[in-house]
Amino acid sequence: MSAQLPLIHITRPSTLKENAPLLVMLHGYGSDENDLFSFATELPEELFIISIRAPHPLQPSGNAWYAINFDAEQNKWNDNEQAKSSMKVLIDCIDAACEHYPVDKNNVSLLGFSQGTILGMATALNHPTKIKNIIGLSGYVNHDILPDNLEKLDYSNLSFYCSHGTVDQVIPIDWARQTPVFLKSLNIEHTYSEFPVGHGVAPQNFYELRDWISTKI
Repeated sequence: MSAQLPLIHITRPSTLKENAPLLVMLHGYGSDENDLFSFATELPEELFIISIRAPHPLQPSGNAWYAINFDAEQNKWNDNEQAKSSMKVLIDCIDAACEHYPVDKNNVSLLGFSQGTILGMATALNHPTKIKNIIGLSGYVNHDILPDNLEKLDYSNLSFYCSHGTVDQVIPIDWARQTPVFLKSLNIEHTYSEFPVGHGVAPQNFYELRDWISTKI
């Protein structure tokens, strides 16, 4: 079965013929839909998995959910308007997937890495009725793309699994450590783990997230 989603994607069908839990994969900056898809064969068979290519192509290769710009002092800043636009397209993709594929619209999980994590967490916090579970690997919460009325939204449906490498050279561990504090302030159910690696996913990290999602779907 093929579906007309707004963004290029690849899929792994579920063993279930209908109402399958949906897992949407969001790759990091400079990568593509094939990156996280390597996890698919090791994840629960009942998951219907969609791995999406971010909408903004980079030169000479790869893609991004939003631009990361460098100024003359080598400071990095995010194109937050582009991030908000990508969030909207991601929600459109999820809606289209729920319409065209045999999945349960009330059982949607996001799995992101790095920039994909940042976008995925913000998407869930902006649209808590659309998302159930969030796996956020090697990312952080970008408060500039969160809703203004955070305290008024109902996040009782959400569960987060977040992890980070203690020697991450791309996104400082201190940024990641603010995530569980923030989630606790909103009474959002969450698990947070650290592993002695850089900007990547250790085998133990993968086994832990696999066990976590198995209990949530």
